[in-house]
Amino acid sequence: MNDASSKPSISEISFRGERFFWGLTLIGVLGLLIGLFKDPIQISFSYLVAFLFCLGICLGGLFLVMMHHLFDASWSVPLRRLWENMACLLPILGILFIPLIFMGPQIYAWMNLSQPDPALAVKQAYLNRPFFYFRAAVYFGVWTWLAYSLRRASIKQDASGAAQYTYEMRRLSAVGIFLYAITVTLASIDWMKSLHHQWFSAMYGLHFFAGSVWVAVATTYALTVLFHRLGPLQGVVGKRQLHDLGVLLFAFTLLYAYIHFSQYLIIWNANLPEETFWYVLREKGSWWELCMILVFGHFFIPFFCLLRIDAKISAAIMIPLCAWAWLMHYLDMFFNVMPIFHPDGFRVTPGDIVCAAFMIGILGRVFLISYMKHAAFPRKDPRLKEALTIHEVPPPAIAEAVHENGGPQ
Repeated sequence: MNDASSKPSISEISFRGERFFWGLTLIGVLGLLIGLFKDPIQISFSYLVAFLFCLGICLGGLFLVMMHHLFDASWSVPLRRLWENMACLLPILGILFIPLIFMGPQIYAWMNLSQPDPALAVKQAYLNRPFFYFRAAVYFGVWTWLAYSLRRASIKQDASGAAQYTYEMRRLSAVGIFLYAITVTLASIDWMKSLHHQWFSAMYGLHFFAGSVWVAVATTYALTVLFHRLGPLQGVVGKRQLHDLGVLLFAFTLLYAYIHFSQYLIIWNANLPEETFWYVLREKGSWWELCMILVFGHFFIPFFCLLRIDAKISAAIMIPLCAWAWLMHYLDMFFNVMPIFHPDGFRVTPGDIVCAAFMIGILGRVFLISYMKHAAFPRKDPRLKEALTIHEVPPPAIAEAVHENGGPQ
């Protein structure tokens, strides 16, 4: 057994984490300033890729916490606070969206077309600057309201344990899941699909959704293992939580692959120029190699790694796989955005790295502060005792987590 005195305290963990994320933010700010001076268009596209990568993780967290309430799940109670704090990063992303308002004309061709475009003319009522920015404000307004309403009720439940907060979060989730489906679909169309305003696809919103939840589950798994080992979640997560997270990751691996294959098959079978050009562009030069990396890296590698039950609870397998999921999701966003700027082939620039460091640095620090501010898990959730007793958590840990923290007796 490890000596408890050798483990860093919660305050030490918070301090080290904040210092690390401050460093990333500083590197990102300096790189952004240099990049804006040297190559503003490249930085604009790199910023959009990093923004979409982080947005997917946060939107995935919001979806997972709503699903937790809608299905009245017990196994995921100890993980709920992770998802709540991931979702509460969405207003920060709303602030980070502001630079894209100024970068928009450099990124979206439809914003500054000098020649008449029939494809844009039929979409003019939707694709115009005022409505575009208005919709962005609505999206972030809806997501912020959902995230903070759910977290506020969750924190209040910690104080009183009243059942009314369970019902309140369930009602919010019942309404929110419909708002979520609409806003996420339209946001993905606005911020990614409209890069090619001539393109048509009825499945694009589902593609972004599946990738977002996939990477959010991977992030949850990594954070669960980290906080279990460092202390905040010690005694409240067991093998069942890790196994079920692995099952979710496996499920969304299959869903993502199914959606992509279906979209490709439909477009290939129809063979319409207004649809096929999107794939033709991404089969040129080294984009084809990146396409193959995504086919094998986003599907086949996770698929075969997650087939075995014991692999889902093995940190030696799952932690590298979570890091792999982050890389694949970033490359997926890259594959969707960058061919419009680099049609000849795939290449990574310093601007891509500094934009990712900037986003992750800011969001990581805010997440850490927010997560450490309150209890690491819902202490008085009526399903907490069930989550602890049926998921192979040792009895002493149950007693410590439930009784000493004021949970249900």
